[in-house]
Amino acid sequence: MIVPFGAGGGSDQLARSMAKAMEEVAGLNFQVVNKPGGGGTAAIPDFMLSPADGYTVMEHIDNAISAYAKGDIRENPAEDWTPLCMTQITFSQIYIRGDEDRFTDWKSFMEFVKANPGQASMANLGKVGSMELVVMSQLQNALGVKVKQIAFDKPAERYGALIGGHVDVLFEQPGDVRSFLDSGQMKPILTFLDERPEVFADTPTHKEVGADFEALTRFRGFYVKRDVPKDRTEFLAAACKAGFETEGFQAFNEKKFMNLINSYRDTEGSVKLINDAVQTYRAVYKELGIGK
Repeated sequence: MIVPFGAGGGSDQLARSMAKAMEEVAGLNFQVVNKPGGGGTAAIPDFMLSPADGYTVMEHIDNAISAYAKGDIRENPAEDWTPLCMTQITFSQIYIRGDEDRFTDWKSFMEFVKANPGQASMANLGKVGSMELVVMSQLQNALGVKVKQIAFDKPAERYGALIGGHVDVLFEQPGDVRSFLDSGQMKPILTFLDERPEVFADTPTHKEVGADFEALTRFRGFYVKRDVPKDRTEFLAAACKAGFETEGFQAFNEKKFMNLINSYRDTEGSVKLINDAVQTYRAVYKELGIGK
């Protein structure tokens, strides 16, 4: 199972949890291999060079869809790959350190940003056109502010940059930093969702602070190459669904706040999700003047 991001991040945690669940329900034994780089695109050539026999599965996120929509990769995830299932769909947030005293919420952070033009910094992905950078571009344009985006390809580097005081804020999804939230090392100050989830009832949404746009979501799923024999693809898709429904995987998703949005999509639902996302990204890229 190829994971296009480093160890310890959301994709890595998901892949290892799903590999364990699929082993439980179908007797499959996966070797999870991390191949980070290029904002998730560096792993794609290895995946495409693997035999189309069903023995290589790739976990990937919406960055593959945005990369295709932007023209950075040729492979269409809905056509050149077969999505077995989507197992996580979630929203993003902006976080500060738990012991931060220069600002404590979104309002005071905005006051800090305006009082220190060009100084506020955010740990984020560096891939131009990624969901993270697109959402931040939309937010900054809507509010008329500027926050420096500091690129870190590995999740652990982004988290360490915030906790270590090297950046002021972090853009991430709540499940990926759950342990830091529980320990009080991180605190959310803004949620990118239409309404406040009950578990984050004290955190305002982007729309509440004056940014009126539809925020893109993070979604993660599993793929095989298009030419894998149908019987093997169907077996793996069934194993993915059964793995998703196991008690252990459901507990994992709940722990990662992945139960706040309906996260499962089968192959057909995944194709629709991907195609809809491609159209959304292309529209956003046109508006922002990026892409090929």
